[in-house]
Amino acid sequence: MRIICPNCGARDRREFYYQGDALTLRRPAPDAGPEAWDDYLHIRDNPAGLTRDLWCHEAGCGAWLVIERNTQTHAIDSVTLAEKVKR
Repeated sequence: MRIICPNCGARDRREFYYQGDALTLRRPAPDAGPEAWDDYLHIRDNPAGLTRDLWCHEAGCGAWLVIERNTQTHAIDSVTLAEKVKR
C-alpha cells in the first residue's frame, strides 16, 4: 500500500505508524463527565468499508495525517494533515 504524504509525496505504508480512529482528534472537554471519557477511551466502531484513521509519517517528516480509506479494498480516498482537520 502506498500513502501520499502531503509533505513528502508517495511513500510505502511501512514508513507510517497507524494510531487508530481519527476520533481521537475530538477529545472531550476536561470537565466532561466520566461517561464521555469512558466512551472516548474505550468504545470504538469496527466498520467494514470507509474509515477515517490517524497515521504518523514516523520514518519521514513526522507529520500526523488523517487518512480516509476503505478497509475492504485498501483504496485511499484522501490524505490530510491532521493539523488542518483539527481546526
